[in-house]
Amino acid sequence: MTVASNPNTISKLVDSFTTAPRGELEASYRQLVHAVWQGGDLTALAVPAVNELVPRMKQVDELRKAYLAELFGLLVQAEYPDVDGAVTAVVRTELDQYLGLWSSSTREQPLHWALLYLLSHFPKDRSRILEVAATVGLEEDDMSRLDRALDELDPDNPVIGRVFPYPSAYDNMFESEREVDRAWIRTLTPEQVRDQWYNDITAVRAHAGAKSFYAIRHGMPEPVFPDDTPIREAQPTDADDTAIYAPHQYALRCSRCEAKLTIRQGLAECAGCNAGFPIAKGMLNVLTSVYDGKDHGDDFLFQLSNIGTMAYFIDVYARPAFKRLCGMNWNNEVSPRWEGDYIREHLRPVDGTVLDLAAGGGLWTDTLADAVGAERVLALDILPASLATLRDRRPDVPAVVANARFLPFDDSSLGAVTCWDALQAFPDEASFAIAEVGRCLRPGGTFTLFTFVNSDDEIYHHFVRSHRFPKSHRDGLALFERDDLERWLAEAGLTVIDRSGPHLHYVITAQKQG
Repeated sequence: MTVASNPNTISKLVDSFTTAPRGELEASYRQLVHAVWQGGDLTALAVPAVNELVPRMKQVDELRKAYLAELFGLLVQAEYPDVDGAVTAVVRTELDQYLGLWSSSTREQPLHWALLYLLSHFPKDRSRILEVAATVGLEEDDMSRLDRALDELDPDNPVIGRVFPYPSAYDNMFESEREVDRAWIRTLTPEQVRDQWYNDITAVRAHAGAKSFYAIRHGMPEPVFPDDTPIREAQPTDADDTAIYAPHQYALRCSRCEAKLTIRQGLAECAGCNAGFPIAKGMLNVLTSVYDGKDHGDDFLFQLSNIGTMAYFIDVYARPAFKRLCGMNWNNEVSPRWEGDYIREHLRPVDGTVLDLAAGGGLWTDTLADAVGAERVLALDILPASLATLRDRRPDVPAVVANARFLPFDDSSLGAVTCWDALQAFPDEASFAIAEVGRCLRPGGTFTLFTFVNSDDEIYHHFVRSHRFPKSHRDGLALFERDDLERWLAEAGLTVIDRSGPHLHYVITAQKQG
């Protein structure tokens, strides 16, 4: 713990919070929070504060109850994985009160969401909490997170790493995908399993906290309505490689020596360094050469079948959840229709290939192809399995497996680039990717970008940052600072000509200067 201030100030801060006029309530709450909690850590005043605040829960109005539930959740989580800490013990004494308030609440009340967040921190009372949860009308996603938050690790059969956007979203995974998970878990030490379990619990609680934060300050979050399209494994078709890459061959270059490539069926050959890059099912893989002594064709085809439904999952579940969490899009203001309209309105390509950068499963490749014609569009992603779904969806659009840090295109060869809801997936490469976009765009060509910026609010930033994923963002979900994005664009020779998007969405169109 760190020392925040003199303990005598706690009573004054508590009194100020409980008596503040509605217009001053948020400010008085912030002063109280800062005295007891800073960036996820307790201060020395946390215990004296909860000793005063817990009894006050019965005395304050409904909105202040919601604020206190949020604060208690922050403080209890700061002691996790210790479930018997000094703060937790004091807060837990009023569990009956919290359950009673929750059972009589409705979704329209901020208190409902704040109590959902708070109650997710008491695994010792799992059965009692879930019994009440069954009566308050939780949606599947919220019930799934609550159930996991209150669960205990089974070291003999650990289920870890599949919690975002919510655990039950993975119920329809194919057995082959489950085996991929089990194989990964078998590589972990008991300590690593335990650490990932703690990270998973922290993430589902933080998601509930972010939702509660929005409800207290902006109103009821909208429910989630996932697409009910049946899950299917991608089945990309074979292609006439010479024909499908012909409109883009002028732009393609070797990822090793930067010489031009010659496309023939199943292979892209470089005359400069004698590299040969495999093409399978309309997907050119520039990350490996067939001439380096390994059978990469079989490796590539294996990757295409590995976790074959993941791109579907990303489009249907993960991307909407990222918008809600990272963009604070809890009211679904930024809808797929809004996104599609923006792309169609602001995409202004000059002559040349229109690149869908980090295209994933092709959700927005579809929009690009319909807007400018499939023969002009080329999709790029680092994951073959995602591109397999894209090729399944749009067999008339070719794809390239490549790293955004080193785009396999000549200088000033692309007519436009779109990177939509993807840059946050590779934050360490983002500045390099934007520089590459600037290098590859032709003068006058446009770059449409949709990603997210960090919240200036310490509490909301903490909730977002608390999401840790086992194979990316292990240290917490890292988004961008607006100033960094603006600087990277300027350094790439790109001038922003349009800004849009509410809350924490960063949606821009930039143009390459002459």
